[in-house]
Amino acid sequence: MSEEHDALRAAVRGMLSGASARSGYDAGLWQRLGKEIGVAGLTVPEEYGGSGASLLEALVVLEELGRTLTPAPMLGGLLGTQALLASGNAEACARLLPSVCAGERVIGVSWDGTVIDGFTDLVVVSEGSLYSAGPESRRGLPGLDLTRQLSAVSFAADISEMPEKRAERLGPISVDWLRDVACVALAAEQVGAASRALELTVEYAKSRVQFGRPIGAFQVLQHRMAEGYVRVETARSACWTAAEALVAGAPEAGHLAAVAKVWCSETLREVAAEMVQVHGGIAITWEHDAHLYLRRAWDAAQLFGSPEHHLTRVADTLLS
Repeated sequence: MSEEHDALRAAVRGMLSGASARSGYDAGLWQRLGKEIGVAGLTVPEEYGGSGASLLEALVVLEELGRTLTPAPMLGGLLGTQALLASGNAEACARLLPSVCAGERVIGVSWDGTVIDGFTDLVVVSEGSLYSAGPESRRGLPGLDLTRQLSAVSFAADISEMPEKRAERLGPISVDWLRDVACVALAAEQVGAASRALELTVEYAKSRVQFGRPIGAFQVLQHRMAEGYVRVETARSACWTAAEALVAGAPEAGHLAAVAKVWCSETLREVAAEMVQVHGGIAITWEHDAHLYLRRAWDAAQLFGSPEHHLTRVADTLLS
């Protein structure tokens, strides 16, 4: 991490310090993150109103949002802006991205018919088309993760059927490339959530007294906490290695993105499960946040392809 990354992390963490995962999407908080830190247009070139940063800076923000499970359209927004930029349509980028960077509109991406962050105004689909998705075209979907809103969005098949021709063809983009970016971005969220779940578990183990001593003093729990720490740090390494490969356009970027998706998904599931086990009965109460991290773990593992799917990609690469 550079000093700039540390400063960005501190700024985002400070702004999220009072946020609650239970309160749902806070448009005011998202606008503050956009205006004061510039997260909405972090990876957008300056000519379109963004900061001109790379995917690496976006991962810092995603990791912090993952720590607190804050409902915010960062994941979908990152993918939406990247897809729009990848379309090569400079006119559309100049027309649409400044309002996205300013926080006036929220862009997202449609994946297998589902829109991540269901409060988007613009939706980019994998074929490189852009649609305006007003509230009348969105239908909320029930999900295991209570902190991530998903929506199904319906579009007319013919552009002429859309009111005021709200759909436009932007140009082709690589679905495989966008999937790899999605896997790495999601991995950053998972690393953040796993890191915070481990911290909360360690804190509880230090304060919970059983048989006259803190439960964290028992060697078996110390070993389990250490294993969790190793998992989180190796997951962070896998995530950043894949991101650096994507930024550099390295030929192994797809393989590393699949590795990050598998390991970060498994890490969050293991650490969240350990959180529930160590906390005991309190962890299965509605008032405690442990179930929110467990829900995020199992739900996020299925986004953009299950770990089993990506493990097959890893195996195919190694065997070839």
